[in-house]
Amino acid sequence: MGDGLWVSVSEPSGTVGRYLRDCVRLDTRTLAVFRVALALLILADLLLRSRNFSTFYTDGGLVPHDLARETAPLEAPSIYLLSTEPAVTAALFVVHGLIALALLVGYRTRTATVLSFVFVVSLDLANPLVLSYADVLFAWLLLWATLLPLGERWSIDAVHADGPSRRSVASLGSALVLLQMITMYTVNGYHKTASDLWLTGEAAVLVLGLDDMTFLLGDLVRSAPTALQIGGLIWVLMLSFSSVLLLARGRLRTTLVAAFVTAHLSFALTVRIGAFAYVAIAGVVLFLQSSFWADCSRVARRFPVPTEPLETTRVRLESIARAVPRPGLGFDPNALIPWSPGDATRSLLVAVFVTVLLVSMLSAGGVVDGDASPAAEIDAATAAVVDHQTDWYVFAPEPRTTDRYYVFPAKTADGDVVDVYNDRDLSYERPADDLQRQYGTYRERFYMNSVAAPDHPDAPVRLAESICSDQSEGKNAITHLEMYLIEEEVTLETIDEPAERTREATLLSRHSCGDDEPEEIAPPPS
Repeated sequence: MGDGLWVSVSEPSGTVGRYLRDCVRLDTRTLAVFRVALALLILADLLLRSRNFSTFYTDGGLVPHDLARETAPLEAPSIYLLSTEPAVTAALFVVHGLIALALLVGYRTRTATVLSFVFVVSLDLANPLVLSYADVLFAWLLLWATLLPLGERWSIDAVHADGPSRRSVASLGSALVLLQMITMYTVNGYHKTASDLWLTGEAAVLVLGLDDMTFLLGDLVRSAPTALQIGGLIWVLMLSFSSVLLLARGRLRTTLVAAFVTAHLSFALTVRIGAFAYVAIAGVVLFLQSSFWADCSRVARRFPVPTEPLETTRVRLESIARAVPRPGLGFDPNALIPWSPGDATRSLLVAVFVTVLLVSMLSAGGVVDGDASPAAEIDAATAAVVDHQTDWYVFAPEPRTTDRYYVFPAKTADGDVVDVYNDRDLSYERPADDLQRQYGTYRERFYMNSVAAPDHPDAPVRLAESICSDQSEGKNAITHLEMYLIEEEVTLETIDEPAERTREATLLSRHSCGDDEPEEIAPPPS
């Protein structure tokens, strides 16, 4: 049995059965690319999160462990919350990275995939206030990846394998991971069709008009509103009919994959929404079938490329891989479900196994009642999973049409009043034309969105306490603090005219840094 493959769907009879099997068939080279993409995304995420290590991932930062547990979507345990020592957390970052490296090179791939899922979800639970849809999608893809033979090709495991690698696999895991992408696209498309702004194409123009979120080529793209409007309509259609990705085969599917990858790259170059575009690209690349690799070979033959350096590199890498100790069995889910290669019941057995896995996860998170009967637990877990898969509200149903920035009026010990958030004299005007620059990292923007959200009342209090603590000495010590969210209503007419927008200020918190009562500080103009 191959590395990580839980089950191969038994050969269906009839033309329809074979067609459906081919729809979920994954080329093992594509799986290798997917494995590398997952590992690189984990490594990149760790490096980017480390920029806010003390602020976001230590108990003395803005999200201490009690706040993390309080705001977590599940009450599941997190490895990153086992200790309050920063050194332990830093060590876990290193271990997390080493596991990702093992996944990257395909060493003990099955175990590395499972551990990657555990560590990724644990890190997400260590600070739920900085998460986005990218993190949710990535966690789901990693979960289904545990059912796939990611180490079948281009890996250390493959070099040590006793037999030749399989060319492709069609399994429960391949069906689930592809359906995950289709579900995300289709549900998001459905939500978008509930908005007139998306159906008219205006939503795309308005989203690209948000200065607190657009960057790089954003200004250039929104200078062509008609083309952008057409692009927005096309995107809604692509989402709504994304199931064609699964049903198409051959070059038609390759063309559709290219269209989705192009769309996500355009988002990556215009909208600062974190890693969502790259996670989605990693997922959609899975739809590339063997025909894609055959076409690549034809192109390579037509445009001759020197193969000797590539062959030398391949031999050298294989030599290095052979020098690595042969992988042990590690965690082998196949051993839990015995079957013969032609056993027709294997799909049912693995479906039960996956269901039990999900029930265990959701039970640990308090989603299902631990005292309930097994049947009731399975029903509750299934309902929870289905409910979660209907929550893909990415810019939907109504896109946000307000630019955001923050002003934190603060009174100092010597009587001055300043905007401590933007490090300036107090002003309620926007701090910069390019509002996305008010955040050092995109995780900071997600955090500030959580601070402004009414369902996290303790977050602004913790932020205010931290600011008071950081500036508690000298004549510039802060005695009183307020936190305001300023929103500018963006319309098609005011996209390029911020001064003409309607503004609204929302008080997030009023705080005293000492024993005095909180007091109002120079309220914003109405």
